[in-house]
Amino acid sequence: MLKTPACAALSPKSPLAPFSINRREPGPHDVLIDIRYCGVCHSDIHQVRNEWGGSLYPMVPGHEISGVVAAVGGKVRKFSPGDSAGVGPMTGSCRRCGACKEGEEQFCEEGMIATYNGYESDGKIPSYGGYSTRITVNEDYVLKIPAGMELERAAPLMCAGITTYSPLRRFDAGPGVEVAVAGFGGLGHMAVKFALAMGAKVSVLSHTPGKRTDARRLGAKTFIDTREGAFHKYVRRFDLIIDTIPVLHNYNAYLELLRRDGTMVVTGSPDPSPVSPDTLIMQRRSLAGTLVGGIRETREMLDFCALHGLAADVEVISAQKINEAFERIIACDIRFRFAVDLSTLK
Repeated sequence: MLKTPACAALSPKSPLAPFSINRREPGPHDVLIDIRYCGVCHSDIHQVRNEWGGSLYPMVPGHEISGVVAAVGGKVRKFSPGDSAGVGPMTGSCRRCGACKEGEEQFCEEGMIATYNGYESDGKIPSYGGYSTRITVNEDYVLKIPAGMELERAAPLMCAGITTYSPLRRFDAGPGVEVAVAGFGGLGHMAVKFALAMGAKVSVLSHTPGKRTDARRLGAKTFIDTREGAFHKYVRRFDLIIDTIPVLHNYNAYLELLRRDGTMVVTGSPDPSPVSPDTLIMQRRSLAGTLVGGIRETREMLDFCALHGLAADVEVISAQKINEAFERIIACDIRFRFAVDLSTLK
């Protein structure tokens, strides 16, 4: 076993603190990655604080991992030492069910193996995430990061990137399509970048007026302050809304912004918000959900980023600043994703 420095929460109320975990030595099909950066996802906060229930402790969060391959097993063919590599929210799946066979491992019918807050394939060893200095993963669940992409900016693509790319592709964002991005944080800013690169017209819906300049800088056509009567002024304006808001909000108000046959896709998992059937029925609107993408689609997303010169906008922090970062995320005080520099974790 490989003794590995990490940051862990020991209970829902405890701050993240230095912790030591064991990683397995690479097996025949495994890749050992020296983690350089890990993005901080709002879901890390939810799970560390047991806001969704079912949290396992000690917990080492982090599923937006980028780093460099340190070693590979004898049968690995996709990676070599020195390659830039990433790991997202899953490190395995059953490989047998319909979802897995169709390249949708995130919907594995037996349950995907979560990068953290779960168990390894044996169902006994806890899975620990990217707030650590290395990780061992089967090569089929490791992503090759395109040459020239900065690792700190690549890390959030493993979750925030694919979570927004996937529904934009699925619901045909492109020329002539009016897309609104609700929430302009780690996911939201990537949704704006992707939708624009796909050729859509993009607006941002946000309750934080200080982000107006950033929205325009990224190319959004319109910035809509949701505190200033937006839900009346922009009724039936958009074809597609990507809703990235991670806290309780009024789904009905946002649905009213859709044209006939429009779709709103929910990416977050806030407290329940009631949906009026009339809001859907009267304009034949749809409310959909999305998770991360499968490995195949995540590779496609990374290639798309390389082609269009896209990556996340990040603020790099030391491991000692993670607890502070959690509070700043809750306060919407971040442009737009934290990336933890794991070289500071000793």
